Amino acid sequence: MVNGKYAVALIGYGGMGHWHASLLSDFDRIFLYGIYDIDEAKMVEARQQGYHTYPSFDAVLEDEKVDVLLLAVPNDWHKPYAVKALQAGKNVISEKPVTLSSADLQEMIDAADKSGKLFTVHQNRRWDEDYLTMKKIYEEGLLGDVFSIESRVHGSRGIPGDWRKEKIHGGGMMLDWGVHLLDQMLQFVPEKVSKVYAKMHHVTNEEVDDGFRMIMTFESGKTALVEVGTSNFINMPRWYMQGVNGTALIQDFGSDAEIVNIESWDNSDAVPIKTAAGLTKTMAPRTDDTIKRTVYPHVHADIRDFYSNITAVLDGKEKQLIRLDEVMRVMRLMEAAFRSDELEQVVDFE
Repeated sequence: MVNGKYAVALIGYGGMGHWHASLLSDFDRIFLYGIYDIDEAKMVEARQQGYHTYPSFDAVLEDEKVDVLLLAVPNDWHKPYAVKALQAGKNVISEKPVTLSSADLQEMIDAADKSGKLFTVHQNRRWDEDYLTMKKIYEEGLLGDVFSIESRVHGSRGIPGDWRKEKIHGGGMMLDWGVHLLDQMLQFVPEKVSKVYAKMHHVTNEEVDDGFRMIMTFESGKTALVEVGTSNFINMPRWYMQGVNGTALIQDFGSDAEIVNIESWDNSDAVPIKTAAGLTKTMAPRTDDTIKRTVYPHVHADIRDFYSNITAVLDGKEKQLIRLDEVMRVMRLMEAAFRSDELEQVVDFE
C-alpha cells in the first residue's frame, strides 16, 4: 500500500489500459501506482503522466508497494501473467475474456485458491444501462411470462485489425463481445441452460469469427438469441423481449425502453390489411384501444462500483461481485457455442 491506499500496477497501456487509468483517478482507497508495457513508447507516455514504470514484469512482482495487478494485455497473456502474479502473492484483476479455455481458467482459479488472494475479472458490461433496464423489466414481470429474449450488438467495420483478428492471441468476436452478452444473459435469466446452437460468421476473417448468431434454450423452455455482427450496415434493435402480455424493445445503448402491453384480450376484432397478393387479418396491427404504449426510462448505473467493490473485498467488508463460478460458466458456454458451430448441430449444456 501507499499512503493507506491500495496500489495498482497496470500491465498493458493500450486502449483498455488508458480506460482503467482514467477510472482509477477518482477513488479514496485505491489508485493506479505503476505501469508496465512491452512497448517503450507507452512507457515513455506513462512516465510523462507521472506514473511509476517497470523494466520487466518480474520487477512489478518484486515491488512490495503493489497490492493489485490489473491485466489489460492480449487475451493469451492473461493466464501466464495471472498465475505468476498470484503465486507471488498479488491480487489480480484480469480483463475479459479471462483466458482462452475452461481448463486454463481452472489453473488460474487453483492458483488463486492456493494463494488466498483476490482474483476476479473486469466484466464491466454488467453496468451497461440498456442491459440493466431490460433486466429490470424482466424482473418486474411487466410483460407477463417471458418466452423470448434477443440481445444484439451490430457494427459495420469488420473485425478490428489488431491482435483481435488472430486466433493465437484469442481473437474473434465471441471472445471479444460474446463474453459480455452471454454473461449478461446468464445474469438476466436465473435458470439452467439446456441446449445451445451457434453459427460463427467469417465474412471478413477466416481465422477467427467476425460475428456469430447463437440460440440458448433454458430449462423452462424460454429462448435467448445472442448475436454479434461486424458487417451490419443497418442495425437491428439492441434488445427485443417478448412476453405473453407484451413486448419490450431497446433500440441502442443508452436508449429508453419501449413497451407495448395488451390491454384487452376480449376485443379480438381486427381490420384486415391489404398486401400485394391479398388480405391478412392475422398480421393486421392491433387497434390503439387494445394496447398500452409505455416509455420505460433507462436505469442509471455507475461503473465505479466495480472498483468500490474491489476495495471493499480487500478490506474484508464485501464479497466480490464478479464470482469465479460465474466466469467459468460463461467460459463453458462459449466453448459449447464453438462446439455447436464445429458440429453444425445443437449441443447439450447443463
